[in-house]
Amino acid sequence: MSTPQVREQFLLISAMGANAMELTNVLCRASNENRCAVISTRLSRHGEYSALVLQISGSWDALARLESGLPALAKKHEFSINVVRSSASESRPQALPYVAYVSAAYRPDILNELCQFFLDHRVELENLTCDTYTAPQTGGTMLNATLTVTLPAGTQISWLRDQFLDFADALNLDALIEPWRPQTP
Repeated sequence: MSTPQVREQFLLISAMGANAMELTNVLCRASNENRCAVISTRLSRHGEYSALVLQISGSWDALARLESGLPALAKKHEFSINVVRSSASESRPQALPYVAYVSAAYRPDILNELCQFFLDHRVELENLTCDTYTAPQTGGTMLNATLTVTLPAGTQISWLRDQFLDFADALNLDALIEPWRPQTP
């Protein structure tokens, strides 16, 4: 008699707390203790707090056990948590990953303008990193943003690149878009 195949399911956890290492340790340990696996994770610091996002996989009962224990862990370790069931990422074999780099004098509308540009061109956002800093010479606030995007199949790459650079010039942004390359250690 063969055993039926267990369908893997996913849980997306977002948590915020003051201690980044404790936050990560507690959630990774809880995942492991409940026979679940951390598939992907992102951690970033914002002021005195850290934000952690984890995608966890496991059987439905393992995920249910983990999910039911998370509120008590959050209370005990003083962090906030949000949990949602998720599905596996869809395979997009024809999609092309690209990275857009943007640097400019800070304005509050830059990020929404960038997102609107890519939205208008049916480009999907995969990852976004944005930081501000004070320019040493002028004392003005500067913005650096990196957007990892996925171009849909059939996109005329040279046309999109030209459109993006024209868009960046119109907003006085120093920008570049190029194919995504895996980072080598």
